Amino acid sequence: MALKVGLTSVKFEKGISIKSVSSAAGTMEGEGPLGGYIDILVNDNLYGKKTWEKAEAEFVKKAVETAVGKACLGFGDIDYILAGDLQNQSAASCYGIKDFGLPFFGLYGACSTFGEGLALGSILIDSGCGKNVVCEASSHFSAAEKQFRFPNELGNQRPRTSTWTVTGAGAAVLSEGGDTPCITGITTGRIVDLGITDANNMGAAMAPAAADVILSHFKDFGTDANSYDRIFTGDLGSVGSGLLTELLSEKGCDITRQHRDCGMLIYDTEKQDVHAGGSGCACSAVTFSMIYKKLLKGEYNKILFIPTGALMNPTSVAQGENIMGICHLIMIERRS
Repeated sequence: MALKVGLTSVKFEKGISIKSVSSAAGTMEGEGPLGGYIDILVNDNLYGKKTWEKAEAEFVKKAVETAVGKACLGFGDIDYILAGDLQNQSAASCYGIKDFGLPFFGLYGACSTFGEGLALGSILIDSGCGKNVVCEASSHFSAAEKQFRFPNELGNQRPRTSTWTVTGAGAAVLSEGGDTPCITGITTGRIVDLGITDANNMGAAMAPAAADVILSHFKDFGTDANSYDRIFTGDLGSVGSGLLTELLSEKGCDITRQHRDCGMLIYDTEKQDVHAGGSGCACSAVTFSMIYKKLLKGEYNKILFIPTGALMNPTSVAQGENIMGICHLIMIERRS
C-alpha cells in the first residue's frame, strides 16, 4: 500500500514495476548521442503523413504498440492508458491511441506530462484499480513551433536561450509486482512562477519548479543528493540547468555531481544547432529509454527522474502572462 510522506510525496511500499519502456523519434534525435537507445527511428519527420500533427500521432501509436509488445502483453491486458502532448486538446495522443479501444486519461502537464503519467499510473496500480497501465507522452518540433511560436516557413531567428522541441514519443508499461526497476516514490510538483514571460526561455521558467520539487522530496524522504546515483531533470537545457544549480546552492543543496538534464543529453549541442538544448514532452520520454536500459544493466541503482514543464498557451503568451513552471518527481530503484 502507498504511504503519504510529508506534504507532497507518496512512498510505494512494494514498488510499481516498470515492465517495459519504448521510444520512437525523428531524424535529429537519431543523429544525437542517444540514437542507439531509441527503438524506432524514422528519416522522415512527416512519418509519411500530410501534416506534422498527423505525424506526431503516428509516433504515439508506434511507441505505445512497441511498449505493449515488449511487455509481452496484448491490448486486452491493459487497464488504462495515460497520455498527453503539446498540441491543443492533446490531439496527438487522442488520434494516436484511438484505435486501441482502451480506457483513456488525457493529461496535460506541458513537458512534465510523462512524469505526471508515471505518477498517476503508479497510484492507479497501487490502489488495485489496474494491473497494467500504459503511460505515454509525445511532441513534434514543427507542430510545436507552429502552435507556440512562428510558422516554420518564416524562418525566424531563434535566440540562444531557445530550445529544440524533440520529435518523437516515449511510452512505459507499469505493472504490479515483478523484478524490473520499480517506482518506489513520487513527489508531486507545485506551480512556481518566477515571472518569466519569454516563450523562448522556458528553461528559466521551469528551473524554480524543479528546485522546489527536489527540495520537497529531500525533506519528505529525509534524503539528499548523495542518496541517488543520478538526478535527471526533463528539459531545462543549459540555461535552466545553470539556474537550477544556483537556486539549490542558495538553499545549501549541491546536486552538480548527480545532475543530468535530458535536454542536454538527447542532442550533441556542439555539433547540432539546438541552441540551449532539447525540450518538449518527448524530451524526457524518449531519453527515458536510455535511463531504463542503464537501470536494467545495473549502471544505476537508484535515481530521481524529474520531467519539467512550462505552463502556457499561445493566448497567454500573446497577452503577456507569466510562464509558470511545474515538475513531477519519480523515484526509481533497481530490483535484482
